[in-house]
Amino acid sequence: MLSNPFLFTLLRLLPASIASWLGGWLSVNVARKSMKLRDQRARANLAILRPDLDRVTSEALLTRRWFNLGRTMAELTNIDRLIENNHITVEDAAGYHQVLDGPGPLIALAVHVGNWDLLAAHIKASTDRPGLGVYDPPENPEQAAQLKRARSSYMGEAITGDGAARAILKHLTTKDRATLYILLDERRDRQVWFPRFGRALPPSGNLSVALRLARKVGAKFLPFYMIRTQGPNFRVHWHAPLDPATLTDDQIMDQVDAFLGKACIDHADQWLALHDMDLTTPPPPFVPSRG
Repeated sequence: MLSNPFLFTLLRLLPASIASWLGGWLSVNVARKSMKLRDQRARANLAILRPDLDRVTSEALLTRRWFNLGRTMAELTNIDRLIENNHITVEDAAGYHQVLDGPGPLIALAVHVGNWDLLAAHIKASTDRPGLGVYDPPENPEQAAQLKRARSSYMGEAITGDGAARAILKHLTTKDRATLYILLDERRDRQVWFPRFGRALPPSGNLSVALRLARKVGAKFLPFYMIRTQGPNFRVHWHAPLDPATLTDDQIMDQVDAFLGKACIDHADQWLALHDMDLTTPPPPFVPSRG
């Protein structure tokens, strides 16, 4: 969908609910059949994370997952409509807005559950804090260009690649009450280093970067995620802010892992990384960065 300009335009012209459904239908009936290896990986990973599920229940979950992926891609064309037309509810909305209205920089931590792009747009629309999003572009250059165009319309600033670290630090230190949006479950070498899923893994990747940044600039963490409830409708769940001034890195990681890791398992039918990793093999030895 991202690399097809005609389909991208068509989805924009359709009502948001119909475009979302069409994206889901295409994903289940077209994309899934052409991505058998990813479907097999998702099935193998699901068996590890949810051994309680029987075969029929697992297959139904995987089908829902492909439908969610297609909906999420299609909804990129209609993020503004979903934000403006009350498609999102928030758990304890009053408390959530009290956190957003608070002082100091804030680092929002999320995972690829539900519709993670809509979550980025939601937090931008919910507060007057200047926001910045960090993302890894797809390897396909056409998809990367289309995604950049789509995200620029609702995410405000979004950066990746060389120079990102310097720009992030400048954003957090020079803008009053700045917010940084980071997805923690990035995939590397067919593995995720977060969530831990009971594995003895040290902080790495985006989580390690977030921990260092928070201590450097005095930022608090806001772990949160967005799940799809029905069709193009969503609910935001959030965790009370975590303050590095009063917590160790291990304590922060334990709480973030418990909250967001549980979300990935509980909502495996909406978790992107399920088909991009291989939990049947152990991760390679961790090599700490020299930064």
